[in-house]
Amino acid sequence: MPFHTIIGHRRLVSLLSRAIARDSLPPALLLAGPAGVGKRRTAVAVAQALNCLQPVTIGSGIDACGECASCRRIERGVHPDVIMIEPGDTGTIKVEQVRDAIDRAGYRPFEARRRAVIVDEADAMVPAAQNALLKTLEEPPSASVFLLVSSMPDALLATVLSRCPRLRYGVLAPSEVAEALMRDHGYAEADARAAAADADGSIGRALEAQAVDLTDARALAQRLLEQTARTTDPARRIESAKELTAKKSSSATERDQLAVCLRVMASLLRDLGILASRADASSLANADLQGPLTRLTDAFDSERSMRAFGAVDRALAALERNASPKVVADWLVLQL
Repeated sequence: MPFHTIIGHRRLVSLLSRAIARDSLPPALLLAGPAGVGKRRTAVAVAQALNCLQPVTIGSGIDACGECASCRRIERGVHPDVIMIEPGDTGTIKVEQVRDAIDRAGYRPFEARRRAVIVDEADAMVPAAQNALLKTLEEPPSASVFLLVSSMPDALLATVLSRCPRLRYGVLAPSEVAEALMRDHGYAEADARAAAADADGSIGRALEAQAVDLTDARALAQRLLEQTARTTDPARRIESAKELTAKKSSSATERDQLAVCLRVMASLLRDLGILASRADASSLANADLQGPLTRLTDAFDSERSMRAFGAVDRALAALERNASPKVVADWLVLQL
């Protein structure tokens, strides 16, 4: 997983690539940002670029080839000089795990140019583990680099944070999430785009959404918007709301199923607002539905799209407060 395979975060990836080329990479870094956006993958890419046997020059930076013996072993997690620390069965990182890595980091690398210690979910380190790591961060071994990965960096001790320059990761664009799902996880395009629309910029969240058929949820949300665009008759709208609570998955509760459909509907309404205001279409979350959505803009202008988006947001909040899914669905279709 070299730098060129990482989706999104081009500025951060370029910064790391140039730092490695100039031999100016800090001895410790904190990769912080939302869960499931590629922070751990970037940390592994750093380890590969540092130790690739056939590095590739890209502009003013360096990237790993991804094919040599060193790159392949790092990707498989079996390289002796790349240490991965992650939470155990208890969900925490114990002090013993950190001390073992620190002991190994104190010696010269076995075969690599630089030893890389990757602490995934670094916020899971117990206080004793963080304190054990602190002394090493104050006087890091010259041949080692420490890469802390965290989606909750504020859970780390202030003394640890002060010794690790922070790279701030943002969420991915829906098109980037969809690209990752198709390339790395075998999703069909329609399934990938439906999952990406509900993923809030996180590949990890998209992969976790297995209980509900997101493709069906998106099709249902689109169908309801089309139906409400055609009629203002309350009885017909209430009738259409029945589909929102019709159980389609044995593994998803009625509440979960409705929540997913509403989140997807919010994504469609956001896109309708973009199209109605003639803003940049490259920011559409559902770019593959641009044609059908454009046809809906006659009924859903910017003002109505914004009002409907607010109604969906209130409906989701009501679900979280344990309101009846049927009552929420009936209320929502009357607001659209």
